[in-house]
Amino acid sequence: MTAELVRGQNHTLPQTRLEIRVSAGTPVVAGATLGDEQGTVRGIEWIAHPGSPQLPGLEVSQQAAADHRLAVDLEALPTGAHRVTVLLALPVGAGGPVRFGAVPAPFVAVTGLDGTEIASFTLTDLDAESAVSALELYRRQDAWKVRAVGQGYAGGLAAMLADQGVTEPAALAGTIQEAVTRGLARSVAPPPPRTPEGDRVRHATGSADHRPTAPPPSPAQAPEPPEPLTDPAATGPAHTAQPHTAPGPAAAGPAAAGPAAAGTSAGGPINYAHPRRQHAAPPSPPPTAPPAQPGQPAQPVAGDATGWSMDERLYNQIWGMFEDLARAVAAYRSAVDFAESRMDQELDRALSDPRNRIGGAGDRAREAARAKRDELTSRAREALDRDLAQLAAEAAVVEPALPAAYAGWGNPVWHAHRIPMEIPMALRIGDLHLPERTDLRIPLLVRLPLERGIWVDSGRAASEAAALMDTDRLRRLAMETAVAHAARLLAVYPPGEFAVHVIDPAGSAAGPLAPLVEAGVLAGPPAAGPGGVASVLAHLTRRVDLVQMAVRARAADSLPPDLDTGEQLLVVNDFPHGFDDRAVTQLRYLADEGPAVGVHLLMVADREEASAYGPILDPLWRSLLRITPVADSHLADPWVGHAWTYEPLTVPPGSRVLEQVLAAVAEARRAAGR
Repeated sequence: MTAELVRGQNHTLPQTRLEIRVSAGTPVVAGATLGDEQGTVRGIEWIAHPGSPQLPGLEVSQQAAADHRLAVDLEALPTGAHRVTVLLALPVGAGGPVRFGAVPAPFVAVTGLDGTEIASFTLTDLDAESAVSALELYRRQDAWKVRAVGQGYAGGLAAMLADQGVTEPAALAGTIQEAVTRGLARSVAPPPPRTPEGDRVRHATGSADHRPTAPPPSPAQAPEPPEPLTDPAATGPAHTAQPHTAPGPAAAGPAAAGPAAAGTSAGGPINYAHPRRQHAAPPSPPPTAPPAQPGQPAQPVAGDATGWSMDERLYNQIWGMFEDLARAVAAYRSAVDFAESRMDQELDRALSDPRNRIGGAGDRAREAARAKRDELTSRAREALDRDLAQLAAEAAVVEPALPAAYAGWGNPVWHAHRIPMEIPMALRIGDLHLPERTDLRIPLLVRLPLERGIWVDSGRAASEAAALMDTDRLRRLAMETAVAHAARLLAVYPPGEFAVHVIDPAGSAAGPLAPLVEAGVLAGPPAAGPGGVASVLAHLTRRVDLVQMAVRARAADSLPPDLDTGEQLLVVNDFPHGFDDRAVTQLRYLADEGPAVGVHLLMVADREEASAYGPILDPLWRSLLRITPVADSHLADPWVGHAWTYEPLTVPPGSRVLEQVLAAVAEARRAAGR
């Protein structure tokens, strides 16, 4: 039976190999310190944190997330360690909540490796604190216990580390937060919360008085969700009852429920009737799956999620599939690791007995341990295969039903595409997959309007595939990727509501830019040379300044009549060539301030070529979502933190779909008189 602890209460631990699961409802930093018999931390080598996630017997997450699993082996701790204290802190500078009182109460559970819950603790009554000592595992007379602590610190991570006896706590806190910032920069952004009113504002025509009065949430941060469900392990995209833990969409409005946590079911198929994919929701009910055969899972259908429209249901369904796959693979990998660890322990015990070193006893012990390992691994793989098969069946019905904004270039929907009268919820910018099943692809969707710029990495160090590619070909491929994304954005916005500017300082991208130039859909000719760079940057910087002032003063009528208040996209090739110090400063300003007022950045660059600027450009790179023109495993999901392989969207060989789409954009503009 699970012990539900209150602050100060303790409970005996029946085993020494454990997991500590954290559900916070918003991204938090998770770490742990080791203490001796007096509770003293002997040095930084006794602290596990995102910048140094592993110690003997202890491993923590390398990124901020709302859902953490800390691995603990109490028997493998360093000699002299008698206490493990679990620490939680809010990330600094991520634009998210700055105090625990503004978010749902974090939930911490101690479980066995099989997921069986031993003790749990909900950290209530927190207010101004931005860091908290959640619980501690401690040794008393050769027995281990867990104690609920819940000690908060308004002074943040530095104050908490100082209370643990750490020397130079402020410096260590800065190191930890920097590691967290790097991790957030590579995370795939979870969907933000939505309300019916909010969506109608975002989907309205682009006059300045519809602009938000504050910047939208950064994609690397999670919004503040409502109260969590009673199931602390629930997660996923937003719905009316609210997800639990993942920095997935908070359920402020009529968005869809998340998926069943595939990895937590006892090896069974995914249950699409899970409350987090409930069907009792907003006006348009989702489709009903056909009846399943007895003993078989329900047949998946496209739009099997809650939402106000089919596009919204598909959007949330895709995020549900994303989370299902992440958790199913996490459960499989955890089970395999457990099987290997158990085999090692059994071999150590068997071979430490001198009697097993004579005759065939040692060989029999090895065979028995390996057989048990193989059995556990086989059962885990069977469970994973069932989950993967169900997800593959769902993907097979979802992909053909996707609207153009969510579909790949090879989908026939693009050939019948008509320029819409309002923008869609999101845009597909690639696919993601894991090595356990590479043919099961999850569309990578980003919300519209863009809330974060995009960086197409043209460097050969971007991936192993890029390192084997000719430099000129790689750069051309990167620019073609940027052009394709610009074309998709133009195609999903109403006529005249999206303008594309191009900076090509040396004129080296004339070939890839030809489709945009020939279709006549650019705001002006590609800017070349230092003068062209300065002119475009000055124009967009002025637009950001004017709209910001108008929004803050609530004086949209005061904007100059010639100011284009539609969304703007700046495509930059070969950065930093052609950029002086002033231009670099302006570009950073646009990346930081532009998205809140409708100016977005799509940059093609090799970071190594900008290394002369040193750390001054680090905030720029971190602010952009990095994608690659070739497959690369560099993106992390917001639930488990797997490294996902990103596959860029490509136009089928010989297809003229890109030219057809741009011709439709040009025709729609002419018809609208834009």
